[in-house]
Amino acid sequence: MLENLSSSRALPWFVRPSARTWRCDPAPAEVRGFHAALPDHAPTPLTELPQLASELGVGRVFVKDESCRLGLPAFKALGASWAVHRTLAERAASGRASGPVTLVTATDGNHGRAVARTAHLLGQHAHVFVPQGVHPQAVAAIAAERAEVTEVEGAYDEAVRLAARAAAAPDAVLVQDTAWPGYEQIPGWIVEGYSTLCAEIDEQLAAQGIVDGPDLVSIPVGVGSLAQAVITHYRSRPSGRAPALLSVEPEAAPCVLESLIRGAPVGVTTGETTMAGLNCGTPSSIAWPYLNGGLDAAVAIPDADSAHAAARLAALGVSSGPCGAATLAGLRAVLTGAGIGERRTALGLAATSVVVLLSTEGTAANPHSTTASANHPETSHDKPEDHDQR
Repeated sequence: MLENLSSSRALPWFVRPSARTWRCDPAPAEVRGFHAALPDHAPTPLTELPQLASELGVGRVFVKDESCRLGLPAFKALGASWAVHRTLAERAASGRASGPVTLVTATDGNHGRAVARTAHLLGQHAHVFVPQGVHPQAVAAIAAERAEVTEVEGAYDEAVRLAARAAAAPDAVLVQDTAWPGYEQIPGWIVEGYSTLCAEIDEQLAAQGIVDGPDLVSIPVGVGSLAQAVITHYRSRPSGRAPALLSVEPEAAPCVLESLIRGAPVGVTTGETTMAGLNCGTPSSIAWPYLNGGLDAAVAIPDADSAHAAARLAALGVSSGPCGAATLAGLRAVLTGAGIGERRTALGLAATSVVVLLSTEGTAANPHSTTASANHPETSHDKPEDHDQR
């Protein structure tokens, strides 16, 4: 459903009141222990920002800061490390050749670097396909992990297709964070890996005296794998608080929003966006049932709003790239302009609500984030009802 944000612009927005009653099975408990045993592993910070709570008209706002996860500037190492661990263990158990394999993947940046880093640490090879639109510094960072990099003249979906074809070679395996019919096991392991992030949030909120969990979680969405993990975490609880879950995408690549509106997974033609890690045209097949069942709402935002949010987070001491800052930008968009009352009610937000924003990458993950526009002046001291998003 679409609502008018102002007289001149419609807010790309969808809401479904029944999502908080949807339930699913939990993620495997052993994932957390696996990550805890990795060298240099530590939980990432959950930073409280009272200024944002005041601006958004809620009780408390926390940002899960994934700007340094296992030595990389994004959360993706959680999924890549667990999936590669499971993949190599199954190969060994099946009696296949014990020599090095080539881990093949397509990426908008962070996932490919995480696969490449994991491969190098484990004595494996990596071949990473990169679509158009990924910043050259992000491509160079993947190559610096000693991966073979193939730059594709096409969008993310084309890079995935070429990676899948390359993975058909002997002693190669596809480690992709999106699924399609017939390719679901490894993407499922990647989703399981992300569960560690959610478990950390529970513990960190409890340490702040919030034992029932958040009232709303804002999630950046590409193909929907992280959202699937978050939905799994919060919708697998038999009782207790069920938070509202909001997905945020670029206006240039709103595949989840469009799929929710139509009630079935659809592909969209993507455009250019600084939110490179979210520039995906097709939802993951295994994520779709979770997105369709467990997401309360979805919104799409322009690049300017993401840049503005990244600048605001930087001013508050949080390093966030365009994808990570999208969660603040999306929530701001929902809580401004015409229809704000209805949207707050739909999300169950009150003056005492606890909100968690998932900032999934630091500025080092996506150099576009260093170019927060001087033409997008800081207006963060406005109350939500006073600030129209452009």
